[in-house]
Formats: sequence, C-alpha cells, structure tokens
Amino acid sequence: LVSLLLIGIAAWGIGFGLISSFRVVGVAIAVGIFLFLIALVGLIGAVKHHQVLLFFYMIILLLVFIVQFSVSCACLALNKEQQSQLLEVGWNNTNSARTDIERNLNCCGFRVFDRNETCASDCFRSHHCQPCAPIIEEHSGMVLRFVGGIGLFFSFTEILGVWLTYRYRNQKDPRANPSAFL
Repeated sequence: LVSLLLIGIAAWGIGFGLISSFRVVGVAIAVGIFLFLIALVGLIGAVKHHQVLLFFYMIILLLVFIVQFSVSCACLALNKEQQSQLLEVGWNNTNSARTDIERNLNCCGFRVFDRNETCASDCFRSHHCQPCAPIIEEHSGMVLRFVGGIGLFFSFTEILGVWLTYRYRNQKDPRANPSAFL
C-alpha cells in the first residue's frame, strides 16, 4: 500500500508540474518499487510457507523499520533553527528545486530579493517579490511534523509485521508431512 502510494504521489507531482527534478521522482519511484517487491516476497513466503523467503522478508523489513524510524524521529526532532539551516543548504545545492519553489510559491531569492538574478516566478516581472525563506519555513514545519508522524505510524506497523513474520515463520506448515521435523 505504501509502495503504491509513493509511486502515485511521484506521478501526481510530475503530472501537475509541481516537481521537475527527475532525481526526486526517480528516488520516490525506486523506493516504491523496492517496497512493492519486498511485500511480494513476504506474500509469496507466507503463501508457500517458505522459510528462507520469510527470513529475508523479516530481515529486510527490520532494516526498513530502522531507517524509517530514524528518519521519522529526525523529522519530528528538528527545531526552527535546524530547519532553517537545512533549507538553506538545500536551496544552495539544487537549481531545479529552487526554480520549482520560486515558480510555485511566487517568490524570488532565499533570504533577500536580488533584481539582478533570474527568477522563475510571475512577481519577478513587477519586481515586487518577497524572499522565499519565510514562505518555505512556514510550510516546512507543518510538512516535517506530518511526514514524521506518518512515518512513525508506518514504522510501527512494520515492526508488527516483523513480529508476525517471526511468529508465522516458526510455525509448522500444516500441509507438510506430520512426521517431518520442520
């Protein structure tokens, strides 16, 4: 479900012209496909009661839990000053994201509006643009809390999946020979 959601959001972002960076969309689609394949491995392992597939599913799901839990906690723990520093580093290192932000939020520059620089927003023609930092910072806190909360929720469902896989993996296959060891 999460994998299809990631792929759908990436396609939606490209379809509506909100994201023009192929890297961002490519990473979202790749993560979605990876999670879909992992879910497929777990499903096949559960249907066939295949011990090795269930073991690999459990280990990979545990690693995904650790990464997702860490990122979610980091999103929830950032204060305003750290968010501002992170946004400024991101602004200085990406040109395509900068162009998308200026076009979608109708602002120019990060901290100050410089008339000598080029800008993709509509307000640049009238030279009455405001800097993008206050607008981005207003939205970033809300987005980080939302993403952190959703990530935390799904990370706990993943740890539940690890526990259930461990319990199911150690059960005897009901279709197997009753005199077989495992």
